[in-house]
Amino acid sequence: MTATQWFPAMSDEEIETFESTGAGAAATVPVMAGNLKKGSFVVIKNRPCKIVDTSTSKTGKHGHAKVHMVALDIFTGAKKEDISPSSHNMQQPVVFRDDFQLADIDDEGYVSLMKDDGSTKDDLKLPENDVGEGIRKDFAADKQLLITVVRAMGDEQIMGHKEMQN
Repeated sequence: MTATQWFPAMSDEEIETFESTGAGAAATVPVMAGNLKKGSFVVIKNRPCKIVDTSTSKTGKHGHAKVHMVALDIFTGAKKEDISPSSHNMQQPVVFRDDFQLADIDDEGYVSLMKDDGSTKDDLKLPENDVGEGIRKDFAADKQLLITVVRAMGDEQIMGHKEMQN
């Protein structure tokens, strides 16, 4: 028997296609609200945030203990707040932090960062804040710099720098 006898051919309209998402890594993972503490990451209003304060109310007559969270958006610094029953799941962003050697800064503020494999990453722009100004100043002074890049939920941003030790 051939495969076509066992599995009849599908018409073009019946063939399903699925989108792939890289190496199967998720942007967020579920975590119980009661397990979130100061310093933890959490998604509030679809933004990755770092918790700066939490408080838990006692269980009421009709429900669960509630967790009140105050957090800062890790990219913009905007203050966000949320309240959730302590037994409910919330989303926690998967946050990556990488250091790259700074190779160059172009006229438009884009940086060229050296990856471990020797290739360059050229798609990030210096932030227009104290971090960006400090990087420009130290680069102009011919210092060898390591640039810290934070990634979470599809966003990526330069968050800091330090001078490389020889």
